[in-house]
Amino acid sequence: MAVERKFISEGVRKVRVEKYLTKELKRAGFGGMDIARTPLGTQVTIFAEKPGIVIGKGGKLVHQLTQDLAQNYGVESPQIEVQQVQNPSFNAQIMAERLANALERGWYFRKAGSSIMRRVMESGALGCEVIIAGKLTGARARTQKFTEGYIKHCGEPSINIVEKGYAIAIKKLGVIGVQVKIVPADAKMPDHFAIIEQVKKQPAVPKATVTAIGDINTEEPALPDENLGEEVR
Repeated sequence: MAVERKFISEGVRKVRVEKYLTKELKRAGFGGMDIARTPLGTQVTIFAEKPGIVIGKGGKLVHQLTQDLAQNYGVESPQIEVQQVQNPSFNAQIMAERLANALERGWYFRKAGSSIMRRVMESGALGCEVIIAGKLTGARARTQKFTEGYIKHCGEPSINIVEKGYAIAIKKLGVIGVQVKIVPADAKMPDHFAIIEQVKKQPAVPKATVTAIGDINTEEPALPDENLGEEVR
């Protein structure tokens, strides 16, 4: 197999696995995954808001997921590791799933989008963007966008810094797509710089020496000897 086809097949497999985990772990607050090859097999790290649901009773669900990844998706010797998301408000996938669930429960799209964006910004994020597309109020589909803060839309920062999440809300009028973009609080933008003021060095001040009174020699100098002066003459 050519190198190009190998990379493409691995990318397609990763997308299929992520789609499968998103569907199976919807109740657990699926927040993304990471796949890495190891000498012992394939390490699959699952980020979830509720790790207990992912593991299941006695590890039953994890065992089922491992079998499905090996048999149905061709993952070689999968080893699943579950990690809890520390701050769900900064996870774009979890926020997108919550927004989709709110729309399915009957929330008005403006209220749901504003609520999610406000929660993300109150957590300390630098920026947030929420996009809702579909049949929102009538038979014609349209797109509604909510933006607050600082968001990158192009270049390398939009790929490496901006967190992206996507979910689908199924309603009677049709399917509504939800997209959430978040810039975390600890993100370092390439166009951010700080001016450091140069500190001027103060001239060194000479230190004054203090002599104790007891150390001063108070004895009077001896007078010259008169006899010694005569002998010199």
